[in-house]
Amino acid sequence: MILVRDVFRLKFGKARDALAVWKEMAELGKRTGAWPSPPRISTDLVGPYYTLVMETTAKDLSEWEADMKKGMGDPGFHALYQKFTPLVDSGYREIFTIQEM
Repeated sequence: MILVRDVFRLKFGKARDALAVWKEMAELGKRTGAWPSPPRISTDLVGPYYTLVMETTAKDLSEWEADMKKGMGDPGFHALYQKFTPLVDSGYREIFTIQEM
């Protein structure tokens, strides 16, 4: 199982707007099957201001890639992504293997 963390540094004061767009994206992802379970969204309490983190899990990289293709191929998702990108200054992705204990 893998954990994918997409970390976004938002433009100053745009956290509410970004959260609203991600809520729409999560609903669309659930309807289309691109996100079988909704992503977990977190915002900063300390550290760099206006940070938004989206966490998703998948069985492996190939499953994650297939889910991404479903989402990115959907015109509705693409339209919402176009609403989100102007709110972002920068971002990066982290992918981890979840270790069972």
